[in-house]
Amino acid sequence: MQEFKSDDYVIQVHDSWQAIDEGAWNALLTQQKTPTPFMQHAYLRAMQDTQAACPDTGWELHIVTLWQRDPGHADTGAQRLCAAAPCYLKSHSYGEYVFDWAWADAYQRHGLRYYPKALVAAPFTPVPGSRLLAIDQAARTALVRALIQFTEQHALSSLHLLFGDEADMQACTEAGLMLRHTVQFHWHNASYTDFEDFLAHLSQEKRKKIRQERRKVAQAGVQFKVLRGTEIQTSDWDFFYRCYERTYLEHGNAPYLSRDFFAQMQRTQPENWLLFVGEIEGRPMACSLLGLNASAAEGGVAYGRYWGALERVDCLHFEACYYQPIAWCIANGFVRFEGGAQGEHKMARALLPVSTSSAHWLSHPGFSDAVARYLAQEGQGVDAYLRDLNRRSPLRAD
Repeated sequence: MQEFKSDDYVIQVHDSWQAIDEGAWNALLTQQKTPTPFMQHAYLRAMQDTQAACPDTGWELHIVTLWQRDPGHADTGAQRLCAAAPCYLKSHSYGEYVFDWAWADAYQRHGLRYYPKALVAAPFTPVPGSRLLAIDQAARTALVRALIQFTEQHALSSLHLLFGDEADMQACTEAGLMLRHTVQFHWHNASYTDFEDFLAHLSQEKRKKIRQERRKVAQAGVQFKVLRGTEIQTSDWDFFYRCYERTYLEHGNAPYLSRDFFAQMQRTQPENWLLFVGEIEGRPMACSLLGLNASAAEGGVAYGRYWGALERVDCLHFEACYYQPIAWCIANGFVRFEGGAQGEHKMARALLPVSTSSAHWLSHPGFSDAVARYLAQEGQGVDAYLRDLNRRSPLRAD
């Protein structure tokens, strides 16, 4: 453990989730405006325990925490956790979904070292939400400054916070970080009564296309069963992993996550998972896995995560990854379904564009100025892109 002090806090840096009390971490998470299951202690610990995010894979963990004397236990000298964030020393930019390869290339061409860099994120998980866990905004801003201090102490090129929420971005701005915006596609539930009611709110062209795509899957004999939480048995997780692994291998890559990672999810966070299994004559042949946040402040939120198929059926991906989740969200009163990173094709399935944010700090003044100019230009392009997407909304004009 490393320890240093600021004016108001004791700052501790740990390299293992075993050193962080799970109850204290999750209690802090629940105080945030946009907590997600992917910032829970068990999820992040599973990343480390199963070697998905570890030094050998380019993710060296450092948990930055801020502590103060607990006023409720002043006589014992006990301290309370005021702020915390998972920070990884990254030796590459894979598994992040906010792309800085050009920055790394520019550093290299000028004879400078870009890696390792500091990264605040949930590994392999481009889900927007709270990244800087804090009891208040003052502690959140102090946490950003502590992260900058940590970055400087380790002589790192830069600090990056990915897919943060509004409070995170405010704290980052106050600490001098530069903001960057990208686009994702999310579906929002306008209190639809059923899937047909949802279709009725789309343009005729989009309604027709979706019905045609669903008809192809049904005519192929594919039917879906839905398993939630503890209904997902070990055999179901085994089948899911076959599909998940195959999807990666078909694209020439090894999967980021191991079967043991999902075994830990089954054991520690079963309530946060929903599995759609496609079958033909009772034979499982495809599936998609969603994360769930049933306790979200605005209502339930579902997150599209992984999918795979052992047989090819036209339009099966759309059915498994979009139409089945949307129908489930309508039936279960979930207010939002997030489709994951990128993918303009999702608009045709009524997932609408939203802006997501990241924050960046570069230690080299010259490169920091250059990136600031680049981000100003890129931001104008993103704004124009969003305006263009919104003009092409799949929703009926009325």
